[in-house]
Amino acid sequence: MGKLLMYLKRYRRESVLAPLLKLAESLMDLFVPLVVAAIIDEGVAKGDTGIIMRQFVLLVGLAALGMAFSFAAQWMAAKASVGFATDLRQALFDHIQRLSYRELDTLGTDTLITRMTSDINQVQNGLNLALRLLLRSPFIVFGAMVCAFAIDLRCALVFAAAIPLLALVVFSIMLLSIPLFSRVQEALDSLLGQTRENLTGVRVIRAFRKEQQEIDEFDRQNEALTQLNERVGRLSALMNPATYLIINVATIVLIRQGALRVELGALRQGDVVALYNYMAQVVVELVKLASLIITINRSLACARRVQGMLDVQPSMAYPAAAPAKQGSRTDEAVRFDHVSFSYASSGDSVLTDISFVARRGQTIGIIGGTGSGKTTVVNLIARFYDATKGRVLVDGVDVRDYPEGVLVDRMGVVPQKAVLFEGTIRENLLWGKPSATDEELWAALECAQAADVVRGKEGQLDAPIEQGGRNLSGGQRQRLTIARALVRQPEILILDDSASALDFATDLELRRAIASLPGTMTVFIVSQRTSSVRLADQILVLDDGMLAGIGTHDQLLRECDVYQEIYYSQFPDERPAHTQTSLGEGVVA
Repeated sequence: MGKLLMYLKRYRRESVLAPLLKLAESLMDLFVPLVVAAIIDEGVAKGDTGIIMRQFVLLVGLAALGMAFSFAAQWMAAKASVGFATDLRQALFDHIQRLSYRELDTLGTDTLITRMTSDINQVQNGLNLALRLLLRSPFIVFGAMVCAFAIDLRCALVFAAAIPLLALVVFSIMLLSIPLFSRVQEALDSLLGQTRENLTGVRVIRAFRKEQQEIDEFDRQNEALTQLNERVGRLSALMNPATYLIINVATIVLIRQGALRVELGALRQGDVVALYNYMAQVVVELVKLASLIITINRSLACARRVQGMLDVQPSMAYPAAAPAKQGSRTDEAVRFDHVSFSYASSGDSVLTDISFVARRGQTIGIIGGTGSGKTTVVNLIARFYDATKGRVLVDGVDVRDYPEGVLVDRMGVVPQKAVLFEGTIRENLLWGKPSATDEELWAALECAQAADVVRGKEGQLDAPIEQGGRNLSGGQRQRLTIARALVRQPEILILDDSASALDFATDLELRRAIASLPGTMTVFIVSQRTSSVRLADQILVLDDGMLAGIGTHDQLLRECDVYQEIYYSQFPDERPAHTQTSLGEGVVA
């Protein structure tokens, strides 16, 4: 929590004034029993109505001042805590944006969402209460004890014995409950992840009739969270009865001792009432303090989780200046130099010793079985990940030597999953180039075979898109994401299996339109279809993370067994007769 307090810098004044105003309010409360004692001893006992009225006016004045201080403190605490949470949430969001894919894969979406929402809200609530009560409650407890000593030494010893015992109970429960609050938040992470997975995959779940299985799993995790909450709740619930027991015993002893002192003439009746009122204040404040400590415990657990997220450092470092060789004349657009890669969550190598050169203006096809590493190859080009071994060079420069954002600005990346954002078609396309004109947008749409889709929408470029593109078909979403990348007019275009929802005719027209674009744009096409890559200048065939073949379609069809297997599985009619016979004999054998 200490490191997070830096986000209170803009609210230093409010953070100081809020507890000070609460202390001023508590002073008003501490004066009240003394005024009541004066009314009893000086007014009622002597029958002096004037003293009673003056003391009554003083009571009203103390109440008015206490209310004013309280309202001001509440406003200051609210401003500081809400502002703190706002700045912290923004800092966490900015930090997450700087993390590489490696850290995001490790942390997980569900954990990040919980940190941004539930955890920060808990920290905000804890800070709000701490600013208002963390000083006020102890101040009144110890202030009541000091006032009790000022009234009568022997009676005050009851306070001196009760308060340390109460503190021992409160802090013991606090130390036991803090770890449990952390476990509750972790269980909430797990439940949120299961819920998110269920909602995003609801169509698949229903298609395979797994609703009951998902319900049972949700019930299991929900029950685990409930049991944890009940456990920490039972522990926290001990605080009130334990403190009430100590206070009530102390009150009984105090009244008995006070009665004896009055009988001996060492104490006045009003003083006994004042002592009782101070004990009552101690009870109220300790109940508040107990609730406050429970909330602060939860807030501290959440604060540590948020701080842990902020402590995660990006694994990628970027130089401040552009590389010296950038812009030098070379026909090599991309070079892989003995590149190997493995994900942080798995020790197994996803790519092993990959080497190839893609020249300017070439179209490079990447094909292979599921899990062969196709997407990983193009992710390394855009430096979404860093190679574990070897080097990836763009324009003759290692991708690690480019300043942040420079490399990505030169590329147009269309990921496997078509992602569109809530807004309009125009707003989504302008992600590629914010300054693009309508003519540039329509040109990109024409190339992406999406112009007819947009013309058919009411409002055309200003037609609304729902979150995630829910109001579009899979093929429409893919074409719009391709258009978004083309608006940028990139030097390197990466199509990561981004035409899988398109029919063969549309896919062919798309590739022809991209090939006819002016300039020397280098295109990488990742696909499961050999028809999508067969016209590429160079085809990379991946098999279990290794480069099984490289060449043109005709070369690979003659020399690469893996490519042959993929191609003939899609075009069985073109399989040579001797291959079919051999395959048939092998099956029979």
